Amino acid sequence: MAVDELQAIIQRCQILEEADFKGEDFNLFQVAGQKCLEDGYAAQLLEVIQNEKNKVIIKNMGWNLISPLVRCIFMYKQEDDKREHCLRILDQLAQLCNPKELFLGLLEQIEQTSGEQVCQTVMLLLQPLQTVLLKLQNKKAYSVGLSLAMIMNQLTPLPVPYTKQQIQEDKLGLCQCCNAVVDFAKPFVNEVVKNMEKSSEYNDMELKEELIKFCMKSLKYPLLTAQLEQLEGIEDHPFRHFASEIIDILWNIGELIPLVFVHHKGKGPHWEDQEFADIERKNSADSLACLSYLIFAQHFGVQCFPVVFSPSYLLLCNMTHIEVLLKRTEESVLSKGLDLFESCLLRMEDNSLLHHYLELRDFINVPQDLVKIMTLCPMEHMRKKSLNILQLFIDKFDTEGKYTLFRCLLKTSSHAGVEGYIIKNIKDQIHLALTKEYDNIWFTGHHLISLLDLVLSLPEGAETDLLQNSDRIMASLNLLRYLVIKDCENDNQTGVWTTLGKIEQNFLKPLRVGLNMSKAHYEAEIKNKKENRKEAQSSNTVCSVTVSGEKMHDMTTGMQLQVLHSALFTFDLIESVLARVEELIEVKTKAVMDENS
Repeated sequence: MAVDELQAIIQRCQILEEADFKGEDFNLFQVAGQKCLEDGYAAQLLEVIQNEKNKVIIKNMGWNLISPLVRCIFMYKQEDDKREHCLRILDQLAQLCNPKELFLGLLEQIEQTSGEQVCQTVMLLLQPLQTVLLKLQNKKAYSVGLSLAMIMNQLTPLPVPYTKQQIQEDKLGLCQCCNAVVDFAKPFVNEVVKNMEKSSEYNDMELKEELIKFCMKSLKYPLLTAQLEQLEGIEDHPFRHFASEIIDILWNIGELIPLVFVHHKGKGPHWEDQEFADIERKNSADSLACLSYLIFAQHFGVQCFPVVFSPSYLLLCNMTHIEVLLKRTEESVLSKGLDLFESCLLRMEDNSLLHHYLELRDFINVPQDLVKIMTLCPMEHMRKKSLNILQLFIDKFDTEGKYTLFRCLLKTSSHAGVEGYIIKNIKDQIHLALTKEYDNIWFTGHHLISLLDLVLSLPEGAETDLLQNSDRIMASLNLLRYLVIKDCENDNQTGVWTTLGKIEQNFLKPLRVGLNMSKAHYEAEIKNKKENRKEAQSSNTVCSVTVSGEKMHDMTTGMQLQVLHSALFTFDLIESVLARVEELIEVKTKAVMDENS
């Protein structure tokens, strides 16, 4: 019945001129064709489409069959003959239909798909869409750009497989689909390359711009959040392959090196559309950061770069990208920032980075971002890696650079553990200054005294929370003990003996008072808890603790006592080092007085 209806419409339209087709004819053809597909007459519909007499009808009306055709293809099983007939119909429509009409029909079908069928639909329609685009004469660049943008917009909401198992399963088909999209774009890349070879003054930028837009979108999704490390057991990593293809496109169209150095030079690639250029500059930071990661951390396309750039220049160019990545919280993005930073630093020799770089905003912001990761990131391996990279960054600076960086971090970190770590680094630099033959003006004399003013002090005097600041206080005491032992009062290379009165006034005396108050307070608390222990046990009283608005597990009296004793132990530790420092100062001062008398 459905086939008869279709044949009747075909026969009526065969006697009409192309210009005489009416809207009613289009509707009747679509309804009859759809019914043929739904009733299982795909083979008969294929015969109608292949009939040379129906060429004009199919050219004008065939695109209306795209939507029901796609539905039927997904309805039939892979091995079903009817599915094969539907696929052949799709191929025929791509060859016979009006390119402009079919192009819009295919895009509409891609736009309407959602959920788990997105990748399947895109992969199904890529080949006919490519065929149609290659036929277009007018607005080809615009149509290619519209197609790539539509495809990427549909893929972007899909979760990116990250673990080895997820990549191997590729549940939604995203890995396969991304690489299929690159293959779809290749003829248009070749067209741009061919035109560039014809003329060194190739000015038709439209198609080239559309390909750059596609690459930039691909760098942001899926590559920015994808796992791009080589994984054992996955020989051909789909996202690594996709990344390699994107790099190749940019290289082939002559935009790879300009994009890599775009931020440092303060100008972007040439865009024909100025409005687009303004928008892209705001939104391209993630894409450019990912591009730098691919090249300098994963070494994609690195063979394309001339070996003329110094390691410090490459670090300078990448600091903006590193900062962009380190400000993100997703592990997949954050790890890329750390890897890129580490890769740039490992290229450099120790003490080779000039202090002038610290005048640049990025060189101050990035170590502060590292500190935030070290102190706030919930993932231990990321915290440890950040600490290692911070040390690597410190090691690369010249002496003045280290000095400046230490001052900056002491003022901005607001974390006792980090401050303690920086103070330990200061101690190491002082040791080098005292044991090496050449003069080091930054970690001896008046420069060091200025730094010690920051180190050997308590933020709130005797009322400073000693428990909260214990890491910093212990590091400061150890540094002072080292200075008193290593630097004789007669030599006074570090200047510590000159400023000893100030150190005692601002650090040692307030610390002694603070220790006495803190110990007395905690001992009283312990006594109070012990006296009330029986009452607490009989009534099963527990202590409720709230952190960041969330109620933590209840603490029993025994647990509270354990915490209080731990605090007392910390105070005893600080007091023992403080006593040793005071003893050393007294002994050395007395020895000098005896010599003078």
